[in-house]
Amino acid sequence: MLVVEDDPVAAEAHRAYVERLPGFTVAGVVHSGAETVRFCRTRPVDLVLLDFYLPDTHGLAVCRTLRADGNTVDVIAVTSARDLGVVRAAVSAGVVQYLLKPFTFAALRDKLESYARFRDSAAQPGEVDGQAEVDRMLATLRTTEHAALPKGMSGETLEAISAVLADAAREDASDDGEGMSAAAVADAVGVARVTARRYLEYLADSGLARRKPHYGGVGRPEVRYAAMSRKA
Repeated sequence: MLVVEDDPVAAEAHRAYVERLPGFTVAGVVHSGAETVRFCRTRPVDLVLLDFYLPDTHGLAVCRTLRADGNTVDVIAVTSARDLGVVRAAVSAGVVQYLLKPFTFAALRDKLESYARFRDSAAQPGEVDGQAEVDRMLATLRTTEHAALPKGMSGETLEAISAVLADAAREDASDDGEGMSAAAVADAVGVARVTARRYLEYLADSGLARRKPHYGGVGRPEVRYAAMSRKA
């Protein structure tokens, strides 16, 4: 597998995630569209884990270049792009899975395990028995078990808190931004402070946010939280 991600911290996290899964090997890590195309032209890989927001081009352009080269490598998009037009274009460009940032290891694991099951089925010799078998194979790619969250946590609240951190990161593009306190996040989302802190700690422990001490006065510093990646 080739990991494509321009943020070095995120790239290392994705590489580490993949290498935790049996049956998957990281052939390389690159940080731009041009590097991706060069790598795929010189070294065969089965799968590309592709960030869409690259410094030199868009991930969709990378997909189209690969197809123009006659390269049939499979692509899993890893992106924060939620626009339906981008999703439709990704399907047209041959993207087999679409994973929204921020995500946990469990979410990526589910996508990769589903992909592996599809590959195993498609690699068998011979012909399919009929339409039902084709449908089952394709359904393997499209349906995954939802990544399990700790008891009492909901995916909707996690996504809302992640979105608040991402919005704050876009508003403050500097690397030394102060981040947000649990109280500020709680107010923005409409949950209790203790609830916000639990989700923020989960994001930080999962590598999706970082803790930042804020020295605002006498006593212990306040812990603030910032999104791991500054990209839109």
